[in-house]
Amino acid sequence: MAKKRLRVGIVFGGRSAEHEVSVRSALSVMQAMDRDKYELVPIGVSKAGEWRRLDAGALEGSARTLVLQGERVALLPHPEDQSLVPLDNGAGGAGGPQKPLDVVFPVMHGPLGEDGTVQGLLELADIPYVGSGVLGSAVGMDKAAMKALFLQRRLNITPYRIFLRKHWQDDAQAVQAECEAAFAYPWFVKPANLGSSVGISKVHDESELGPAMDEAARYDRKLVVEAAVEHVREIEVSVMGNDEPVASVAGEILPSHEFYDYESKYLDEATRLIIPADLPESVANRIRETAVEAFLALDCAGLARVDFLIDGETLEIYLSEVNTMPGFTTVSMYPKLWEASGIPYPELIDKLIELAIERHAEIRSNRRSFAE
Repeated sequence: MAKKRLRVGIVFGGRSAEHEVSVRSALSVMQAMDRDKYELVPIGVSKAGEWRRLDAGALEGSARTLVLQGERVALLPHPEDQSLVPLDNGAGGAGGPQKPLDVVFPVMHGPLGEDGTVQGLLELADIPYVGSGVLGSAVGMDKAAMKALFLQRRLNITPYRIFLRKHWQDDAQAVQAECEAAFAYPWFVKPANLGSSVGISKVHDESELGPAMDEAARYDRKLVVEAAVEHVREIEVSVMGNDEPVASVAGEILPSHEFYDYESKYLDEATRLIIPADLPESVANRIRETAVEAFLALDCAGLARVDFLIDGETLEIYLSEVNTMPGFTTVSMYPKLWEASGIPYPELIDKLIELAIERHAEIRSNRRSFAE
């Protein structure tokens, strides 16, 4: 008797500056999934937040137009149903009755997708999903909260300061003075809640601070200013697992620009990825161990990419950040690091779905009532 295919909802797009990156990641994931194992249910989320169920057999179009196709649907926070509800043409919808989803792969990057919001909806609907839960997703998106947890675990990070957009707009001179008293130029300025290097600037002197802060403030109310690392090398490690995560080999990024900005990541083919990174074994092992510690510190689950900065002369290691839903195209660092560690792309997707179902079962073992 043939084994039942898992019905997998692939949610992508969303109300984020990383919308286009999410679409590319999701298309790559769906292309690699074994159709004999999985029944795919693509769900595109527009930049306006509209959810649409797409045709799994006709996934074509640009990142800008793809998610606007298909019927409008909603996922209700109803644990007894676990299905998409059509919103068009009456109660039945254009596509007729919906079957329940077995698991969801939320291939979403940035706020309102990777930050615990979609994860909270899936928790209410009682549907297994790939990746970290509400807490891990939220903290993994907020660089300010993330850094506080790293410090609590005594993990080595660069000096930094956190400011609200209002603080910068009301008293820019005070913000500048606090940063200059804390560390020397150059600095990096970032929105606290965003990824893919969107809104990030490198500040070499005081003349560049204003434009950098204004750029970051376009994307978030919370701004991070952190010291740059001298002779920097950018190292990344992929982590996978739930309560007992494991780390991949380390890889190094040689960006085509001064730092690994959005264009270097997604538009410029001159950026190089070195896998495995050319590091002393002892340094590579410490990085991998720290990656697992960071994963656990944020209560992550399923997957994460952990980013590091290394002083190329002293080899001092600085933990940069954890990305709970990293880019997932076939050329993205997360799957490439696992491929170099012996797990090819399709098998990686299988393992992540298995971890999602395993974590969901473990959480469901919790008692829901004191009176039971």
